[in-house]
Amino acid sequence: MNGIIFFRSQKLEKIKDFYLNKIGCKLWLKQTDCLIFQAGNMLLGFCDRENVDQNGIITFFYPTRKEVDAMYRELIDIAQKAPIMNSKYNIYQFFALDPEGRTLEFQWFKNKMKAI
Repeated sequence: MNGIIFFRSQKLEKIKDFYLNKIGCKLWLKQTDCLIFQAGNMLLGFCDRENVDQNGIITFFYPTRKEVDAMYRELIDIAQKAPIMNSKYNIYQFFALDPEGRTLEFQWFKNKMKAI
């Protein structure tokens, strides 16, 4: 099964620039008032609306800790704190906010995950 998570947006052009140029997503589909981005096997849709969705956390995970550190360096101006090792979940992570205030998490699983 495939899926897309959609969010309401009021700053579609800023969102486009951010997810393409800062996060490294690809533009999967452009519709009249919606943009759908691809990051690995995840699809995120943002549609121009009067209200903004800010609930939940968009999590990007990486195969190596070095890649999380590289994203931190790219996003240091919007990161909430430097990456830390979270012993409860055995992940290395940091959080940031997108241009509309959505929480983003960037993580590496210490115990390698195998693709399903």
